[in-house]
Amino acid sequence: MAWFYLILAGICEIGWAFGLKYSEGFTKLGVSVVTVLVMILSFVLLAQAMKTLPLGTAYAIWTGIGAAGTAILGIVFLNEPRDLIRIFCILLIVAGVVGLKVFSGAK
Repeated sequence: MAWFYLILAGICEIGWAFGLKYSEGFTKLGVSVVTVLVMILSFVLLAQAMKTLPLGTAYAIWTGIGAAGTAILGIVFLNEPRDLIRIFCILLIVAGVVGLKVFSGAK
């Protein structure tokens, strides 16, 4: 269950990163409220995952999901640069996240 919480926490991190973009510096009330709620949910889910997963593994995977996911969605939906070196770097993040999961020794 901890891994499920961790994946959901990472997805929420992607959500609040996008929320920050669309809140325009917290000047749009509705988007800002949703963004803060998703932030809180992300932290709560991460905390649940950390009850059984190692701190370093959980935190690195959470940030990796958030960083790679946000970068990918930025390319797809916000027309951000999609050059090969950028994509390669995102793949390195994904490889690191998968490696941490595979070699974590946590159940």
